[in-house]
Amino acid sequence: MSTIVTTARGPVRGERRADGSMRFLGIPYAQPPVGELRFAAPVPPEPWSEPLDATEYGPTAQRRPFAEVTTIPEPSIPGAGVLNLNVFTPTPEPEAALPVMVWIHGGGYVAGSAASPWYDGAAFNRDGVVLVSVGYRLGIEGFLHLEGAPDNRGVRDWIAALEWVRDNIAAFGGDPAKVTIAGQSAGGGAVQILLTVPSAQGLFRGAISASGAVVRPDGPEVARAAARLLTSRTGVPATAAALRDLTDQELLDLQHRMSEPGPDLAGLPPMLPLAPFADGELIPVPVLEALTAGGAGAEVPLMLGFTEDEFTMFPPPDGVPLPVLLGGLGLDPAGTAAFVKEYEAAGADRLFGQALTDTIFRAPNLAVADARAAREHPTWFYEFRWCSPAAGQAFHCLDLPFAFDHLDAEGVVAIAGNEPPRALADALHRAWVAFVRDQDPGADWPRYTAGERITKIWDAEPRTAEDPLRAIRALQLP
Repeated sequence: MSTIVTTARGPVRGERRADGSMRFLGIPYAQPPVGELRFAAPVPPEPWSEPLDATEYGPTAQRRPFAEVTTIPEPSIPGAGVLNLNVFTPTPEPEAALPVMVWIHGGGYVAGSAASPWYDGAAFNRDGVVLVSVGYRLGIEGFLHLEGAPDNRGVRDWIAALEWVRDNIAAFGGDPAKVTIAGQSAGGGAVQILLTVPSAQGLFRGAISASGAVVRPDGPEVARAAARLLTSRTGVPATAAALRDLTDQELLDLQHRMSEPGPDLAGLPPMLPLAPFADGELIPVPVLEALTAGGAGAEVPLMLGFTEDEFTMFPPPDGVPLPVLLGGLGLDPAGTAAFVKEYEAAGADRLFGQALTDTIFRAPNLAVADARAAREHPTWFYEFRWCSPAAGQAFHCLDLPFAFDHLDAEGVVAIAGNEPPRALADALHRAWVAFVRDQDPGADWPRYTAGERITKIWDAEPRTAEDPLRAIRALQLP
């Protein structure tokens, strides 16, 4: 059975599901970024009068997955209108005024898909939450500094999507005053970025940053270095005029050449040469600085954390000495020695992956939690430690099927085994729902404070612990 909802731009026809909830897929929140709009700020879509079919996912900005095999099923859907979003709702009745979670997918800012079955909103709908998942420009189109184009175009896409939510979500049963932004990996980084962006303030009241990838260094000089890298490696000027008419495949080939290993990557963020950066305007100052020293997002309740092993499975590149690798992650000789001593029992083959895990995820997110706790900003901190029998680690993305309560979704058995703990999914999903609804995950998870640093440990038997990550802080990682 279909239902028609009228948005500010025109009517959309969604699909009612067997459980009574509804989904509206592929709704445009901006015009297709093609031609003169390819590297422009997002522009609102032209109005339409006939009902727009919203029963299938719209085009994705991802044309090529992050890797041949990814943990998350991430469909690539062709088409120009990639600036679209999906709404999953228990009931499209304005009087319902339900809390809303806006989901920003991960993928290293170069890949990922809002059309993943892992991001289906069925379980959140069951529990009285409207879920919106957002597509946005990726890679060169979204984040490369280009002459003749505004910076941080992907960030501008997130803001445009949030403005669409503000203006339209009531028609789908949501309350625009009860919006929580949430994301994982690059999406978790997006959440932290949005906490610092002045033009995004007032578009959400709460934030969930899961495994937020914190970009460092982060500033105009790094963005200009990435632009120079494109030109030096490909001979193509880093200008909107030079790139605007290239095919998707040609642009992807340029992007691939930018990401290949080489000494000219020195000074660029590890694994993230194409990412948001502090441009001095949209993003005024580096995000980690804004969150730790500047107190950005002070009044917004924040839930943040990571998995225990994140990128620990990544082997070191062949032939590169460990001190050189760790130096590329920002560790000086003294820091390298302290790091190696802390993890020597884990074995040399795991040290590089552990360094990625600690420098990209654990240390910076712990610093954000500590800074907020020192200022008494509402913060809840966690580490996901359930060890998958399929891989022997609590690795990157493993927590998502538990948070979304989708243990039966495509691809979950491959990463979590045949019998992932149902009780863990129930508890983790319940905490997310409570946070979106009440801005507090529940009485069994106290705030993270400077005095106690209570941390939620998500394991087969969830528990809390007092400052269990003090060793990370002691390492003084960059």
